[in-house]
Amino acid sequence: MTPVTMLSTKVRNADRSIGAILIDAGRLTAQDAERIINFQKQTDLRFGEAGIELGLITESDVLYALSLQFDYPYLQPGPNKPISPEVVAAYKPFSAEGEGLRALRSQLQLRWFDAKGANTSLAVVGASRGEGRSYLAANLAVTFAQLGERTLLIDADMRTPRQHKLFKIENQTGLSNLLAGRMQDQVVTFVHGIPGLAVLPSGPIPPNPGELLSRPALPRILQQSMSTFDVVLIDTPAIEQGPDALLLARGAGAALMIARTNLTRTAQFDDAVGAMGESNVFVVGSVLVDVAARRNASQAQDA
Repeated sequence: MTPVTMLSTKVRNADRSIGAILIDAGRLTAQDAERIINFQKQTDLRFGEAGIELGLITESDVLYALSLQFDYPYLQPGPNKPISPEVVAAYKPFSAEGEGLRALRSQLQLRWFDAKGANTSLAVVGASRGEGRSYLAANLAVTFAQLGERTLLIDADMRTPRQHKLFKIENQTGLSNLLAGRMQDQVVTFVHGIPGLAVLPSGPIPPNPGELLSRPALPRILQQSMSTFDVVLIDTPAIEQGPDALLLARGAGAALMIARTNLTRTAQFDDAVGAMGESNVFVVGSVLVDVAARRNASQAQDA
């Protein structure tokens, strides 16, 4: 598809009504659209509100149409999910959890990422395992891509990688191959349905991840990524597992610290933040992940 065609498609969607979009998508018949319009005139409701009131369309239908009008991509829930339901931002960007993720994205834009492109990479770091680093990195990557940013998510957790599972992509080659010098070009996978989002999986789990990250290849890979993408997010192993997170955060230039309710201890978290400072890593901020809320959101997706 040529850039001209892409532009004309965006303009066409922006100019089309919600009813026209839903009819073309097979979510609404022309006869039902006419019923909604007549009801609209009687009640002074907006088209979407009138359709929901009549039971002819759902809130999901309205959000789908709005996402096309405003060029805001997200995936539709269904039995064959292309990526994991844990990636809430891809399925329910307008939910309470999605709103929270977008608010975090805005804070990161204000505190670290800038329009000049001087700061483009950020490591997501936590003290212990099971805090939700992969979950947060994946969802943040989606929110930046939805904003129109060319976004790369690097799974640099070469101990317990998860991004290939969350995005349901192959993990036969990836970061470990690049660091070991077995591949010259980055092998990234672009996520279907979320334009602008690419994932560099961890690759095969090596016996020496700390040593691989200490090689000169890491700065070169990060520099190449930052010159190609607007935003580079790095998923890291827990600090308690070794020096990996510190090396990655130093390469990125900044870290977003994460803690989990009923798991992360204050002293442990403080030590992790202190380790970042000793490594001259700028800590952009911290996030407390509520696991119960995540579980509820995931169950809602599966329903």
